[in-house]
Amino acid sequence: MHRTIAVGLAGLIAIYFLGGMSARQEIFPWPQLSALKKMVGGEKPAAPSRYTFDDKERLVGDESKTLVTCPTQTDRTAVLLILGQSNAANYGGQRHRSNHGARVVNAFDKRCFIAASPLLGSTNTRGEYWTLLGNKLIDSGQNDSVVLAPLAYSGSEVARWAAGGDFNPVLVDAMKKLQESGYRVTSVLWVQGEADLVIGTTAEAYRERFMSMVDTMRQHGVEAPVYISIASKCLEPSNGGFKEHIPENAVVQAQLALAKSGNGIRQGVNSDALLDGDDRYDDCHFGATGGEKAAQAWLNLLRSDSGLESSR
Repeated sequence: MHRTIAVGLAGLIAIYFLGGMSARQEIFPWPQLSALKKMVGGEKPAAPSRYTFDDKERLVGDESKTLVTCPTQTDRTAVLLILGQSNAANYGGQRHRSNHGARVVNAFDKRCFIAASPLLGSTNTRGEYWTLLGNKLIDSGQNDSVVLAPLAYSGSEVARWAAGGDFNPVLVDAMKKLQESGYRVTSVLWVQGEADLVIGTTAEAYRERFMSMVDTMRQHGVEAPVYISIASKCLEPSNGGFKEHIPENAVVQAQLALAKSGNGIRQGVNSDALLDGDDRYDDCHFGATGGEKAAQAWLNLLRSDSGLESSR
């Protein structure tokens, strides 16, 4: 009797360990049992979401958005084409919404929505500071209405925006749809560089690829100034970055040189210098204070440049 019990226990223990090893290693009989369970019980359907994404994980639909008539552009309308990687996309630590109703809108696919985080046209569903910038532009008296047209992809390298890159035709399509909506871009805001620092892009290669993107915009009727941010800081391996940041790097050298090259290219916000560790919630992406500082810096820059242009 005792021997039978001992043999039975030994068998159960063997089956337990065999099952655990089978599951970890994905070997017989785990895959077969798993497939049988799915066939008998069926796949559990995914919970419904208010968000819709395209094949590149860009946010293209949000059931909570408020559709409005696109505002008519006047000489007091800012139409901002926003390009880059995660710190230009919906990765902010604070969400914002228009304080001015349909005077600050998110333009996407020839439609307009009252601006509210996350913005359609970029990856992820967190916060962003472009809506905050739109509020500030109106609050300051700089503009009567603001059209935000973001197109930003997390982790994107500059090569993917250049001619031949997979984002270049998406950029062309976005510009075409803005034009078909009756909009002329007034400023292009570029926030990117962190990915290229990680992969070791040279200053020469960065300049060449960035100019290829600018050439694409010029060829498709965008004559607005292109503001290139000084952006290369995204720390920690969890973000794909390094433990420490070296300010004088090849990407920053390229960005500074491009900002002085003419061709309608101007220096944007230097987020590397502007933000400290407390402004980035994960050593890379902008938290609430980081977004506030960045939005205010963009406001100061756009107001200053507008004053220079109006005096000419």
